[in-house]
Amino acid sequence: MNPTPSQTVGPFYGFALPFPGGGDLATGGIVVHGHVYDGAGEPVPDALLEFWQPDPSGSLRGSPGTLRRDPVNGAVLGRDGVRFTGFGRVPTDLDGHWTLRTLEPGNGYISVCVFARGLLHHLYTRIYFGHDRFLDSLPPERRQTLVPVRERPGVHRFDIHLQGEKETVFLDFG
Repeated sequence: MNPTPSQTVGPFYGFALPFPGGGDLATGGIVVHGHVYDGAGEPVPDALLEFWQPDPSGSLRGSPGTLRRDPVNGAVLGRDGVRFTGFGRVPTDLDGHWTLRTLEPGNGYISVCVFARGLLHHLYTRIYFGHDRFLDSLPPERRQTLVPVRERPGVHRFDIHLQGEKETVFLDFG
């Protein structure tokens, strides 16, 4: 039997999974950006992040089919820029940086799935924008790894640390 992607270590996520505008869930909302770092504090240039969230009203009924395709060759051109889906997929750049343009989530958080070299299984975390009972269950030093830093109105920074002293809290949905 051939290994599946979650059984194979390698930076191959950037070949078929990202699509143009994958981090542009909505215009006129908020920007969330950050870096992915490995255990040594070095940027991870080939990670892939998936995001899921509700709209500002809390609805999870995102609009399907917002990706436009070239009518001649079928290549993905990007999102239509109008309808909010609640899903995004963003690769990191050579500096380990990523950016998401979206709406403020109605439930107070954005769910994140991290795919990266060296991970045999993807990791789940969340970006919390307000108070949540789950955050209260964590020690303060761990809690801060799930809360973005507000850089200015509408712009938030959320770094993901895969290991080490600053390791982000990852969730087990097993």
